[in-house]
Amino acid sequence: MRLLHILGFTVLLCGLCVRAEEETAEDKVEEKVENSSEEDTEPEKPEKTEEITEEKDVLVLHSVNFERALSENKYLLVEFYAPWCGHCRNLEPIYAEVAGLLKNGSSEVRLAKVNADEEKDLATEFHVGSFPTLKFFKDGNRQNATDFSGKRTVEGITRWLERHTGPSATVLNDVKSAEALLDAHDVVVVGFFQDLEGDKAKTFYDVTLIAVDFEFGITNNPELFKKYDVKSDSLVLFKKFDEKRADMPLSEDSKLDKGEMISFIHANSMKLVIPFNEENAEQIFRSKVRNHMILFINTTVESQNALLEDFRDVASEFKEKVLFITLDVTSDKSDHVLKYFSISANDAPIIRLINIDKVVTYAMEGPTINKDALRTFCQGVLDGTMKPFLKTQEIPEDWDKNPVKVLVGKNFNEVAFDETKNVFVEFYAPWCGHCQQLAPIWDELAEKYKDHENIIIAKMDATENDAEDVTIQGFPTIKYFPAGAEKKIVDYNGNRDLETFSKFLDNGGVIPEEESKDDEEDKDDDDDDDEDDDDEDKVSDEPTEDSPKSTNGTSKDEL
Repeated sequence: MRLLHILGFTVLLCGLCVRAEEETAEDKVEEKVENSSEEDTEPEKPEKTEEITEEKDVLVLHSVNFERALSENKYLLVEFYAPWCGHCRNLEPIYAEVAGLLKNGSSEVRLAKVNADEEKDLATEFHVGSFPTLKFFKDGNRQNATDFSGKRTVEGITRWLERHTGPSATVLNDVKSAEALLDAHDVVVVGFFQDLEGDKAKTFYDVTLIAVDFEFGITNNPELFKKYDVKSDSLVLFKKFDEKRADMPLSEDSKLDKGEMISFIHANSMKLVIPFNEENAEQIFRSKVRNHMILFINTTVESQNALLEDFRDVASEFKEKVLFITLDVTSDKSDHVLKYFSISANDAPIIRLINIDKVVTYAMEGPTINKDALRTFCQGVLDGTMKPFLKTQEIPEDWDKNPVKVLVGKNFNEVAFDETKNVFVEFYAPWCGHCQQLAPIWDELAEKYKDHENIIIAKMDATENDAEDVTIQGFPTIKYFPAGAEKKIVDYNGNRDLETFSKFLDNGGVIPEEESKDDEEDKDDDDDDDEDDDDEDKVSDEPTEDSPKSTNGTSKDEL
């Protein structure tokens, strides 16, 4: 159940566990229907002039006054938005707050917005393909806009702008200035270069504009090279924890790669053992290390805190292979994570390791947590000798009493891969609005086929149970397991109504050709809508975006 786990684990661990009832896909459907009616009754628009008006301190721009705004503002951040875009609406109060702070602070930076739904020429000129898109203009240069790549928060936008309008690195001319910078921050990245005008230094400055969450210094001072024992051009990350510093010598021969420098910074700025919280969540999921081992402990119990020393020692042995994370089960943020891993606070101390790419969870067996046990467990996962841990509820006593059979992890393979049965399974989430809509139809389908000896209609709560090699892309996900020894799995992508379900089953797990053509036309819209759902519900390092799409009755609720 690969994608289910990616979405579920990411959302849960990021501490952003907003209940799905508050953000169901039905809301998105209603939103777009409302937008459609609004467009039909759109009032007459006033004539465009070069005059620039403001809304909540944000300049309102269009094709006629855009050039004037560029010429009158040294720095201009422009949001290209669409009125129907949910992400744009979410950004609006944040954007307005930043705009007010900048305006009231007499900053040279102003914030502006363009309705890209109306200003299609501007949207085309600046390659706006999704919403919101933010572009940064400097010195009125219309041809060389910079894509905004920061976080869409007040602090994130402000920090990004400060980095792009002021010095991005502190020039260190002597020991005193270097010590002052290092003392002021937990992590500082210093570029040591013989030539501050050379290609390496230029690449370094490019990196400072990307990695805006870090503090940077730069020097060519021989005294600092000697003090910090730097022999040649290098990137040195100073930190107030673990090994205290990490060095990246820069080769004279090979071309300097920005990506390698950024990876070096991210990898070495992380603590060997990372307490999980909202502050660290982005850093954890941004890491290129995809094996995450979590120690669940009760921090009020001294004996459990004592485990951290061994945990930290083993973490150093697996650096850049496994992230070592602690989670306090007494935290009010831990409930969702505990539920995801099917453990309780009383189980602490306990270890789970999850591979984010393969999306497989492993459980360390045995009551003892020490260096040897941790080392053996980690190496076993990396070597592929450990078996994955699959979640399951207990089999209900009445699982097969009703027309819709109830599956859990423990009985899934036995039922779904019964060689004599064709099994049609809905993978659902209890909170999923679309699943709730489907429930009466699924019951009706099961009632219709309850006397067919070779057809089983079943359902499984995919938030509580795992099935190996079954991919869940959203809720509901429906799959067909045809009779036979091959253990085939067929994805159902048709309309979710009794008639289409029946034709699919009567046709041996294939939608009739005429139905397939109709479904393909719908699916193009549906897939696009699911992409939008993903953008809103996934937690990633990149800002999320909306694209103008349509929806239909086959859309899904994502985690």
